[in-house]
Amino acid sequence: MQTIEIGVEGMSCASCVGRIERALSAQPGVSTAQVNLATGKATVEFDQPATTGTLIETIRDAGYRPQVQSEEVPVIGMSCGSCVSKVERALNKLPGMIRASVNLTTQKAVVEFLSDTVSLARIHQAIRDTGYEPQASESDTQAEDQNKEGIDLRRKVIFAAILTIPVVLIAMGKMIPALEALYISVLPHRGWMTLEWLLTTPVLFYAGARFFRSGYAELRHANPGMNSLVMIGSGAAYFYSVAALLVPGFFPAGTAESYFEAAAVIVTLILLGRYFEHIAKGRTSEAIKKLLQLQAKTARVIRDNEAVEIPIEAVVPGDRIQVRPGERVPVDGMVEEGQSYVDESMISGEPVPVAKQKDTELVGGTINKNGSLTFRATRVGADTVLAQIIKMVESAQAEKPPIQELADKIAGVFVPIVMVIAVLTFITWFTFGPAPALSFAFVTTVSVLLIACPCAMGLATPTAIMVGTGKGAEMGVLFRKGAALETLARMDTVVLDKTGTLTRGRPELTDFILVEGREDEVLAWMAAVETESEHPIGEAIVKGARDRGLTLPAISEFQAEPGYGIQAQVAGHRINVGADRYMRRLGVELDSVADHSVSLAEKAKTPLYVAIDGRLAALVAVADPLKEGAVEAIAALKGAGLRVAMLTGDNRATAEAIAQQAGIERVFAEVLPEQKAAEIKRLQGEGAQVAFVGDGINDAPALAQADVGIAIGTGTDIAIEAGDLVLMRGDLRGIVDAAALSRRTRKTILGNFVWAYGYNLALIPVAAGVLFPFTGYLLNPMLAAGAMSLSSVFVLTNSLRLGRFKPGGENTTASTLSDGNVVQASAS
Repeated sequence: MQTIEIGVEGMSCASCVGRIERALSAQPGVSTAQVNLATGKATVEFDQPATTGTLIETIRDAGYRPQVQSEEVPVIGMSCGSCVSKVERALNKLPGMIRASVNLTTQKAVVEFLSDTVSLARIHQAIRDTGYEPQASESDTQAEDQNKEGIDLRRKVIFAAILTIPVVLIAMGKMIPALEALYISVLPHRGWMTLEWLLTTPVLFYAGARFFRSGYAELRHANPGMNSLVMIGSGAAYFYSVAALLVPGFFPAGTAESYFEAAAVIVTLILLGRYFEHIAKGRTSEAIKKLLQLQAKTARVIRDNEAVEIPIEAVVPGDRIQVRPGERVPVDGMVEEGQSYVDESMISGEPVPVAKQKDTELVGGTINKNGSLTFRATRVGADTVLAQIIKMVESAQAEKPPIQELADKIAGVFVPIVMVIAVLTFITWFTFGPAPALSFAFVTTVSVLLIACPCAMGLATPTAIMVGTGKGAEMGVLFRKGAALETLARMDTVVLDKTGTLTRGRPELTDFILVEGREDEVLAWMAAVETESEHPIGEAIVKGARDRGLTLPAISEFQAEPGYGIQAQVAGHRINVGADRYMRRLGVELDSVADHSVSLAEKAKTPLYVAIDGRLAALVAVADPLKEGAVEAIAALKGAGLRVAMLTGDNRATAEAIAQQAGIERVFAEVLPEQKAAEIKRLQGEGAQVAFVGDGINDAPALAQADVGIAIGTGTDIAIEAGDLVLMRGDLRGIVDAAALSRRTRKTILGNFVWAYGYNLALIPVAAGVLFPFTGYLLNPMLAAGAMSLSSVFVLTNSLRLGRFKPGGENTTASTLSDGNVVQASAS
């Protein structure tokens, strides 16, 4: 099974989306096909007998232009036919490759490929993997294509406006009695009509040619859309006027009027709307652009003991790379030499630089602050953390949530209904309208066709999803699925895993109660003994001592008794460290600290005892403490009316103690990993909409079962496949922000739909002329075209308002999170 992305040009509304999806889905071997109007991409999952080539042809047959890139890549090092076939085989295996042909004589590979699926850099790497060297290209074709589209739209808008303005002045001037005599003195009425015809023709058939090409294709496939409406509306105005100019006697008296200005203005205004859409769509993908800017362009790789600067695409795992102060880390890797501090705020959100030395991990895209580092590349290209983040955001933006699927179905029947309404409008006015009935019938029909263009409907959801997921990425919340934005908005129950989610996931030294001796000395001796232990509790004690800056002495005669404790000689003293049963077996008196032990155990802390030469020296406690911000996050969720529960495999006493600290009333304790999904399913059976928060490994079944799976991802463990969204920074307050963002996004989508559909439903009757018997008012086709264009711009700008969303504060109030349906917190 392969998955490819195909850029598609010529889409303008939801009916275009539906037509392409149906055409692709009908191909044998295609599993799923999703088309996104805002990104202009089709995502197709397929197997044999479907091929990339057949899918490209399917899109062309549907009347649209797939974005196919062709390049000539010089290849150095080929010497025979076997070299040629090796490079060709490697290139043709790449997903998104349509055709690859290698010529030994010219030493070039001619490739035709989908730039949305496979990059030129990936093609270069495939050539390198076969043992040959491509010559790098410096062009950024995708950005160039987008720029060309914007330039072409702007040029055609200007061209159309220059010709349309005189047409409007002529048409309007003839209607003003004071100017009519002046106009007639210069040219007769039919002379002005001829001039309007000459000016309008290039506006329609050059500047507006895209509407006629796409509209014809839509009608040819019996699936009319926005372009069909524009083509029929403007075409009807144009050809009616041409006929009125050339054969006026054919028309009833008083109806041989010119509507050239309506045709020209319609095309010009809709082109202007498209240009504004293009600009706004560019802004919706700002998040991806910002993430891409974090990628380094080159890397200083050590080859033959010399540092050589090479393109980032040429770096392979195992390369040794130098990073100087102030430079961006090019790829993920492990430090081998040097010490420095690295700004990892793009991953962790923490502004404080992180110390790096030998055997610590580096993440590509982070910034080296002050020291020089040499590291070994471990992950490059699409495997780096940053590349995975970008892929997650792109996938979420491309996915279609349920509300959009419903909108596409509605749009699929909306346009044919509008065309039926237009025909009925014409018949009604022509049959029952006042004289000249044909003129009235024509004006109202064209207005109905234009006012109903459904482009705003097609943009309502994808633009909001793009901005929302991009904003989430800025906040450290990665939506892996666009549908999660919608589902999260409806959740009423949050279930949290304990270890690694609610707590830090690693034991820490929390308490030290001295009985006799000097505190630092006792702790240093105890930690020295624990250096030989592999138990996590021992590691916590050693870390606690080192965090205090203590020097650990040498030990001898180390012995371990599993389940009890450990013993060693330190500085001439016998040190015993272990549980209470170990101390009792040794005959060590514990009565003096008995109350402290009970108190610590009640707080979910593990008490340990230290005896020196057979006498109790100290009581210490080790615990897995709550994460910073956990209590505040739970309080915020509960304050928003959401039920909060904890799910853990720990014993009930420990679980209850942690839950009490966190402020959680409902606890599912002693649950095995394979039973977690069943517990989530039981909650769903009670009618709950459940969001489960876990670490994405042993919690994978529960994450998959939940309505929304929220995976905790920190650092390079970010690529967690089980969750619908990932909290990059591991901070539970991100759940509150994610929920608030999802509510705001859903509210924006619904607002977009209310505007898009409400606008059409309200203005179609006006365009059809229902107000005429009462007010004498008819909607001018030019105004209808302008209003239609403005509706798309409104939807886009409304979606862009999501970019001003601020995490925390006013966004996490109960009214925002609960969307007006507060679910009371329950301790059941």
